Amino acid sequence: MRIIIVHNRYQQRGGEDSVVEDEVSLLRSHGHEVATYFRDNSDLTTSGSSAAIAINAIWSTRTMRDIAAAISDYRPNVIHVHNTFPLISPAIYWAASRSGIPVVQTVHNFRLVCPQAMLLRNGRICENCIGGLPWDALRYRCYRGSLVQTGVLFSVMAFHRAVGTYRRHVSRFIALSEFSRKKLIEGGLPDQRIVVKPNFVDAPVAPLTERRDSGLYVGRLSPEKGTEVLSAAAKQVPSARIDVMGTGEQQSTLAGNPNLNLLGWKRSEDVLEKMRTARYLILPSICHESFPRALVEAYASGLPVIASRLGAMAELVEDGETGLLFEAGNASDLARKIQWAENNPSEMARMSRAARAMYEAKYTPARNYAMLLETYRQVSAYGRVAKRCRESA
Repeated sequence: MRIIIVHNRYQQRGGEDSVVEDEVSLLRSHGHEVATYFRDNSDLTTSGSSAAIAINAIWSTRTMRDIAAAISDYRPNVIHVHNTFPLISPAIYWAASRSGIPVVQTVHNFRLVCPQAMLLRNGRICENCIGGLPWDALRYRCYRGSLVQTGVLFSVMAFHRAVGTYRRHVSRFIALSEFSRKKLIEGGLPDQRIVVKPNFVDAPVAPLTERRDSGLYVGRLSPEKGTEVLSAAAKQVPSARIDVMGTGEQQSTLAGNPNLNLLGWKRSEDVLEKMRTARYLILPSICHESFPRALVEAYASGLPVIASRLGAMAELVEDGETGLLFEAGNASDLARKIQWAENNPSEMARMSRAARAMYEAKYTPARNYAMLLETYRQVSAYGRVAKRCRESA
């Protein structure tokens, strides 16, 4: 197949960017011809005035020109879209539709139903905007505390719902978990067009080691990731050593905690190496996660996960089998789970084996490729039928 992968990269690199790159490599490794249309948020400084950026976020004429040319040159079977905000815009769907090319959209977060993308307000879960126009997002200035920036996202959602962009021009939505799929349906997306395909990692298979000596956190150091909860819990279990891999706005605050060992940003290879010798991974997010990449990396490494009992994480971590769940935002409950993990090495070793088995059953490249290709085949057949119907009309 010939595929065009579309993605608007973030200014601060995260798991979503890595997932896109991994899928491109996976498809190419199986002989598919893959072209990419990437934009980068570092270009925002040269994208003109704030008004021009806002208009572009709603409808990018550059995207229309670029994709029309790419389709003409490349003649893809499918266009697979990841992030479109703010430089690419939902105009990508219209450009594909005009050429009769089916579109697959992976939904990595909740921006299609929530301008702030995390269903979070003032440190608490908020689902007020699901299913309708996000008036409360404007009221509370949910995106970066800015009325103007929230207004841009409000306008994107309102305009493209009004003209039926997502309903008419996206052939399949890929949700990363059943939880995410349910939220997207509640938000008004057509349930029959939403499939679930989790993230994956291509991790080398190494023998599981019984010598695991520390806790581990991997990710952004920001409030929604629950790093304040992690810090407070670590102080309650001074005997535990917890390594922290990542950077972010709370780095200086966490640096003052003697129970946390801040290692900074690390390459994926270094993360996996550390995971193979850690005792447990902590995912203390206070927001709804769609599918943390660190979780599947942990399972591939035979690393049990201690996670918030929240959203998709409550679905992806089997309590007592592949890890432990704690009450989201409750540092004392997290501390109890950390202490239990420290006191029960044989049980953690059992969970290590279960985590690896879960990876091998659900999250390998081979399993993911089969699911992705089946989605492409379905929408390609759908596109051919739709094109014949238009030509005969």
